Amino acid sequence: MKIAFTFWVLFFTIAGFAQTTVKIQWVQHVPAASSDTIFYSPNRKLSWPDFKGIADAKSEAIAITASGFGFISGVKYKNGKVNIDIAVYCYFGKSSSWVKSGRESAYALNHEQHHFDITYIATSLFMQKLKAASFTWENYNDVLNRIYSESSKQLEKMQNDYDGQTKNGQLETVQASWNKKVEKQLATLVTN
Repeated sequence: MKIAFTFWVLFFTIAGFAQTTVKIQWVQHVPAASSDTIFYSPNRKLSWPDFKGIADAKSEAIAITASGFGFISGVKYKNGKVNIDIAVYCYFGKSSSWVKSGRESAYALNHEQHHFDITYIATSLFMQKLKAASFTWENYNDVLNRIYSESSKQLEKMQNDYDGQTKNGQLETVQASWNKKVEKQLATLVTN
């Protein structure tokens, strides 16, 4: 048992001093047409048929966009090197997103599209934080989860600010201001 313990201590000590390579990439999924998920693409805008969920009649909202971001990660130690791979994606859930019947309009769809756009902006900020982080074999999981948690809270605040300030899109002049703000941020983003 002492030999095994000594091996693990030696292994993690060596891995701690190993050269670490971090690869962070945007994953552009192309799901099947029957998929419940739409992955963000600047070239693909939402349409009302994408909103397949059952509307909440008690809700003040006329539509809900269920979107988020996530990652797939892995770490390998080989030949004295630590390789960390993180693949990031942004998605829209069709069956969790809904619109009240008869309330479909271009104006409301634009508001909902910007919810998805804001999720993409938050996803891009998450990637920027990952690229600025100092990952090691020992801290990779903790740092990744901390940044994800912080970025998820930031996304929630951004979405709440958007709906709160526009009163769910009802304040047209405020909505117009947000439209410009979101479009300006989208124009500056580059995903790698």
